[in-house]
Amino acid sequence: MTADQVTASGGGTGTAARRITRLLPSPQDYAGLGVTWRPDLLAGITVGIVALPLALAFGVSSGVGAPAGLITAIVAGLVAAVMGGSPVQVSGPTGAMVVVLAPVVAVHGVGSVALLSLMAGLLVCALGFSGLGRAVAFIPWPVVEGFTLGIAAIIFLQQVPLGTGTSGTPGHNTLLAAVEAAAGAAAPTVLLTLALVAAVAVVMVLVQKLFRAIPASLLAVLLATAAAEILQLDVPRIGPLPHSLPAPSFPTFDLASLGGLAMPAVAVAFLAAIESLLSARVAAGMAGPDGRPTGPYSPDRELTGQGLASIAAGLFGGMPATGAIARTAVNVRSGARTRLAAAVHAAVLLGITYLPSGMVSRVPLAALGGVLMVTAVRMVSRRTITAILRSTRADAAVFVLTAIITVTFDLIVAIQIGLAAAALFALRKFASLSGVQREEIPGPPAEGDGHIAVFRLDGAMFFGAAERILQEISQVKDVQVAIVRLSQLRMLDATGAHALVEVISALELRGITVLLKGVRPDHLALVTNVGVIRSLRHHKHLFERLDDAVEHARSHVLRNAAASA
Repeated sequence: MTADQVTASGGGTGTAARRITRLLPSPQDYAGLGVTWRPDLLAGITVGIVALPLALAFGVSSGVGAPAGLITAIVAGLVAAVMGGSPVQVSGPTGAMVVVLAPVVAVHGVGSVALLSLMAGLLVCALGFSGLGRAVAFIPWPVVEGFTLGIAAIIFLQQVPLGTGTSGTPGHNTLLAAVEAAAGAAAPTVLLTLALVAAVAVVMVLVQKLFRAIPASLLAVLLATAAAEILQLDVPRIGPLPHSLPAPSFPTFDLASLGGLAMPAVAVAFLAAIESLLSARVAAGMAGPDGRPTGPYSPDRELTGQGLASIAAGLFGGMPATGAIARTAVNVRSGARTRLAAAVHAAVLLGITYLPSGMVSRVPLAALGGVLMVTAVRMVSRRTITAILRSTRADAAVFVLTAIITVTFDLIVAIQIGLAAAALFALRKFASLSGVQREEIPGPPAEGDGHIAVFRLDGAMFFGAAERILQEISQVKDVQVAIVRLSQLRMLDATGAHALVEVISALELRGITVLLKGVRPDHLALVTNVGVIRSLRHHKHLFERLDDAVEHARSHVLRNAAASA
């Protein structure tokens, strides 16, 4: 091996080592803990209390069961707190993940979720290692908000079986499943469950308005459970919960199960990455009680941490986890500054598992359904929807399309179509801003100027605008020399450069000499490699100043006139 090869090898190893080091915990994660430990501790306790009913509800709603939701909140919450890229992110089961898991459980069974969690976690880790964490910044705002609106609608519809006291049939079409559950409801159970849902909703709304310091969801569930016990209501309950964490174990699998879960694992990983990064990005801009923002986060480390969290949850029999924006917001508003808060949140849930789990098992499922219905409604911001609908027709169309497809088809399909629609409208906008303008020759007129045409290309000449520009320039008549100005061309791709070649060739075939003026330095390599300069009649037909190009064009016209005479 040569010295250069050793250096290159060492440089590659060093780069990989630095990348891995940036993804690992460091003492800097807890800088300032000596000052912030008290608010971190209080924030963690608050979030743990808020997370309890949500973890149970998401476990039930996904079809995996309340114990799996609680295990996921504990295990994934702790791993993500230590390994994640955000100092204030709180992770666990979320409503968006429930939307993906419910049909998977219906098709492959509850036993597939642990393996699915491991597979998706490995994929998310791979995304973090590959450095794709910053890609979330390229998802347009209307797509994100349409996705959020669709998820909120699905979460609400998924609670209809719990709210009506029916079992429901989990399926891909949440709307039809909700209608089926509502049609199968029977008195008096449906009256009791709807009353519990309404009571939970009223308590949550009133407490949120009057006593913001009190965890509204927990209080609503406690009151609903107490009422159900005192009145001895015959309504479905959560049922037995584990009194301790199960021992970690690797799920059994075979090639058939791996193949059947491959696409669901990709969907779960994609969703986990997007939701976690969006949550971390929002949290980084949020301000705590002191008015100071929480600070930056590492997107790649966040992906790696969330992937490890899902792997750990799967080993303990849990479900895939993501960053949870609702719990993260509570964490930040409660004064959290370091990862200690999220770790304390997991410890609080673990204590509940070992202590009063018998009481938790008596919680009515309708109460959890009510909590998630209110949560779903609160996910929707009327101000945001109004702002998007009033922005542009293209953005409004992308927003509505993404939301509708999310509800009627699939989350991942919704994001894909939303991105495709946003890209299509963006290209259309770029094309509309691009064009060709015929200009007057600057300075005093001279003999023969009527046979000279000056064209200015504006904006972007890419595949979406090249054909139109080609047609406009090619329609010139009674012209001997065409000067094409490129200095105002901000964007040029290979298709646009090739269109320039076609323009020049078409005009030259008609006997029109083409002069190029003002090729930008960042476009010079492209126009050279594609053959734009080579297509000119002479390599000297490339100019930096318009005056020089006009002078050269006039000399051509005079020579042609002399030749004709």
